[in-house]
Amino acid sequence: MRHVVTLVLLFAVTLPLGMVLITSADLPPGETVSQWVWFDRTAPIAAVCIGLVMVSWRRKPLPALAEVLQGSLLILGGMEAVWGLRQVFGFAASGHSLYALTGSFFNPGPYSGYLAMVLPVCLHGYLTADGKWKRRLCGGVGLLVLCVLPAGMSRSAWIAGAAACLWVWMANGKAKRLHHIIYNKLWRGSVWKKTGISVAVLCVTVLLTGMLFVLKPDSASGRLFLWRMSARAAMEQPWTGHGSGNFAAAYGEAQEAYFAAGDYEPWEERVAGSPEYAFNEYLQVAVEQGGPVLTGLLALIAFCLYRGTRLGRHGICGSIVALSVFAFSSYPLQIPAIVVTGTALLVASVLKGSKAEWCVAAVAVGIYGGVRMNRDRCMEQACREWVQARVLYQTGAYAAAEEAYRPLYPLLKERGSFLFEYGHGLHRQGKYEAADSLLQQAARRSNDPMILNILGKNDQLQGDCEEAERWLVRAVHRLPGRIYPYYLLAKLYASDSCRDSARFEAMKQVVLTKEPKVMSTAIREMREEIKKINWRRSVE
Repeated sequence: MRHVVTLVLLFAVTLPLGMVLITSADLPPGETVSQWVWFDRTAPIAAVCIGLVMVSWRRKPLPALAEVLQGSLLILGGMEAVWGLRQVFGFAASGHSLYALTGSFFNPGPYSGYLAMVLPVCLHGYLTADGKWKRRLCGGVGLLVLCVLPAGMSRSAWIAGAAACLWVWMANGKAKRLHHIIYNKLWRGSVWKKTGISVAVLCVTVLLTGMLFVLKPDSASGRLFLWRMSARAAMEQPWTGHGSGNFAAAYGEAQEAYFAAGDYEPWEERVAGSPEYAFNEYLQVAVEQGGPVLTGLLALIAFCLYRGTRLGRHGICGSIVALSVFAFSSYPLQIPAIVVTGTALLVASVLKGSKAEWCVAAVAVGIYGGVRMNRDRCMEQACREWVQARVLYQTGAYAAAEEAYRPLYPLLKERGSFLFEYGHGLHRQGKYEAADSLLQQAARRSNDPMILNILGKNDQLQGDCEEAERWLVRAVHRLPGRIYPYYLLAKLYASDSCRDSARFEAMKQVVLTKEPKVMSTAIREMREEIKKINWRRSVE
């Protein structure tokens, strides 16, 4: 009977966490609302299953949530690993055209991070299993994960998985053995021996760090620059933050101010971008929510690790360590499946498995899913309609696209890309005031300099040279490596209404001589047009 109870609880936990396997090809790229819809639909089912167990099971104790969650992660992690292997060998399509390996995710980064969270659970199960079949199951899933994880090329996931496995290995009584090996067999001896070992360890550390950097040098430099700008944005509002969902706008303004000051290195201009996330969840929380919330989050993680270690939840704690380390250089908390899994890990690390705890967990999950259900279903449908409307926008049918975008605005007004497409379509129709309103909303949700470029063109076409120049100069400072805003400024200074020969010549020289990151046909066309500009011709 106990096995039946464990299986029912395993089903109840795995069902909502199975949102990680949900993909929707008919939604915009990277859109994850379908995962929330799956969670909303399955959460009440999970709550009912747990309720039935509570009613029918009179004996004590119940399996702890940590025990059941570990089984769930083994199942889901194994399925993700097999999914990735099928992609590697060409038996399944990737979720992104630029990457061969993504699992059920849109990007190999979060996919590798999820596998890194599963790996310490596998190791803990292998070290503590009380039966051959359990040991083989944990070892088999662990080997599958290890087959796929290197192919993801995520340095963050490699480090997270290694740190978490070291935590589990030491927490399971191996710390003394490690100390014995290091101190008694390696360290004890002459001064020359200790010096040699220290130099060797230092060289290996430097070599490994250098290899990780050389593997993707521009990516590493860009990440460091991204963190600097995120820290600058956080320091602008250190106590209250800029508000939930406002990271992109706050980051864009911080980067804009940095480049506007002019005191920067050429490589910083080359690696700068317009990211949606900080690629460091702690910095992202500081930017959006402020320092006090970040302090509270760190305290919560520390408490859960302490409590989980005291209760012997070493596999669960190892998974929390993996997620915490991975969060230093990626964006796992922007993926609904990882958010829900991480929450479950934190809860499982502190619960003992009493009926009261299971009941509270079931009620909380059921209510949360039920409250979200209607809104998430409407959002999913709106995103599907957005995909269809986007076809009209991309083919230049702007009037028809406007009709399709209008009813979607109330649900999608928080998405910067939707607001940009809607506003740009209005701009192309000559509805400049309405376009201004939408594009300025988009600028508060995105740091894409193209929004500033279109706002500048909007004001130029309305005859407001001063505002047009302000927006375009901001676009230049947002990403000074892009040639397009210099080109727009040159056309502005060449127009009849805003003519300025000195500034035109300055911008013209930039357009003709600035080295682009990647040469393209568009850049060649811009340069040819600038050469042929007639001072008597107004800008189109």
